[in-house]
Amino acid sequence: MEETEKKDFCPIRDIISRLSDKWSLLVIMTLSWNGTMRFNEIHRSMDDISQRMLTVTLRSLEADGLISRQIYPEVPPRVEYKLTSIGESLLPALEVLVNWAKTNTDVIFKSRDKFEMAEK
Repeated sequence: MEETEKKDFCPIRDIISRLSDKWSLLVIMTLSWNGTMRFNEIHRSMDDISQRMLTVTLRSLEADGLISRQIYPEVPPRVEYKLTSIGESLLPALEVLVNWAKTNTDVIFKSRDKFEMAEK
């Protein structure tokens, strides 16, 4: 890392940015609810994500140590994903966020509708 990059680097912002992309938290919650899953099982449970984006998301989460990938030497190869202990340690915070979203969904959607109507 160059000197200017070191000066501008904020590890907290970097980690939160990685987790707050469109799919990462959903993959983590999916693995939390279902346990160990194969790629196609994850993809079926999140049917609006492309295969490519799911692959990119899984690789990012694996690189960050939040999930593990186990390859079984079979024909065809079987690959399973599961949360690591650090991934599981994130769950209490995510559950608070999920519960907050459930509690406030109606209020937020009404606010969005009101805002959109005012913009017209």
